[in-house]
Amino acid sequence: MAVLRAGLIGLGMMGRHHARVLGSLEGVHLAAVADPAGDPHGVAGDRELLNGVDDIIRAGVDYCVVAVPTIYHEEIGLALAAASVHALIEKPLAPDVDSAKRLADAFESAGLVGAVGHIERYNPALQSARARIEAGELGRVYQVTTRRQGPFPARIADVGVVKDLATHDIDLTAWVTRQPYARISANTAFRSGREHEDLVAATGLLADSTVTNHLVNWLSPLKERVTTITGERGAFVADTLTADLTFFANGSVEVLRDDIAQFRGVSEGDMVRYAIAKPEPLKVEHEQFRDAVLGRRADIVTMRQGLETVRVAEACIESAQAGSSVDLVQVALPL
Repeated sequence: MAVLRAGLIGLGMMGRHHARVLGSLEGVHLAAVADPAGDPHGVAGDRELLNGVDDIIRAGVDYCVVAVPTIYHEEIGLALAAASVHALIEKPLAPDVDSAKRLADAFESAGLVGAVGHIERYNPALQSARARIEAGELGRVYQVTTRRQGPFPARIADVGVVKDLATHDIDLTAWVTRQPYARISANTAFRSGREHEDLVAATGLLADSTVTNHLVNWLSPLKERVTTITGERGAFVADTLTADLTFFANGSVEVLRDDIAQFRGVSEGDMVRYAIAKPEPLKVEHEQFRDAVLGRRADIVTMRQGLETVRVAEACIESAQAGSSVDLVQVALPL
C-alpha cells in the first residue's frame, strides 16, 4: 500500500482522536499537525507544532483532516482546495448553506476528494440496521426517531445544538433510509444563556413519506444516543454508545385478553439483540477516506451530502424562528 502524507489542523477534543487514529493507520504517515491555540492534549509527539493551514500545505501533505471550530471550516477548506490537498472536514461542513456550497463546489471543480466527518454512519449498529433494511428485513419503513442528549459542552461556542449535534441525526436518518428530507418543523430553546439554541425538538417528513422525529439537547445529565427505526415488520433500536442493535419483531400470537388487545395495533413478538462486529467508527471513517484518496472504492460522506445536511439544519432553525414548517427542495444524491 502506498504511504500517504496526512496533515491535521485542530488538536482539541476531537483532534486528539484523529491524531491517535492517523498515527496508527496503515498506509498513512501523520506528517504535520497544526493548531494556533497549542497542543493541550500533547498529541503532537515529536512532530513540530505548526501554526495553521499554510504551514500544513508547505509540509507537502496529500490530504488533511480539519478539526477546528466550524466558523473556520470554509477558510481552511478553500485554502486546501486551492493547494490541491484532499480534505476530511469535521461536521458540520460549514456554519451556513452558502459556505458549505462554496466548499463542495471548490473540491468538486478541483477534482479532489472532499468528505465530512459524520461519524455515526460508521457506527456498527447503524451499519447493520441499514444493511438489514436494504435486505427487506424490516419491510417498509414508517418512522425514524432519534434521541441525542447529554451535558453542555463548554468547548463549543460558535454553533448551537442543531448544527453541532442534530446534524448527526439529520445525516444518519437520510442515509439509513436513503431518502432526502421533504419537510421539517422544529421548536428550540435557549436555557444556558448563550446566543445559540441548546435544545431542539424536530419533526420531519422524508421524500417517501417516512416520518422523523429528533430530540436533541445539551441540557441533560445523562448521555443518550438512540435511533429507533419502525417498519411494517417491527422496529430496530440502535444504541450508538454501545453499538448494539436490537430488533423487536411484530408478533403473530393472538392476544386473547380483550382489556389488553383493544390497546394494541400490533402484538409483541420476539426480541433479538444481534451479535455484530464492533470496530471503532472513527478508524473505519479514516480507512474509507484513505481508500477514496487512493482512488479505491470507498464509502465517504461527500461534501455535497454534507451541504444538504446543513440545509436541513438551517431549515430547523428557520422553522423554530417562524413558528411554521419548512418545505425542502428534494435533492437526489447517492446515499
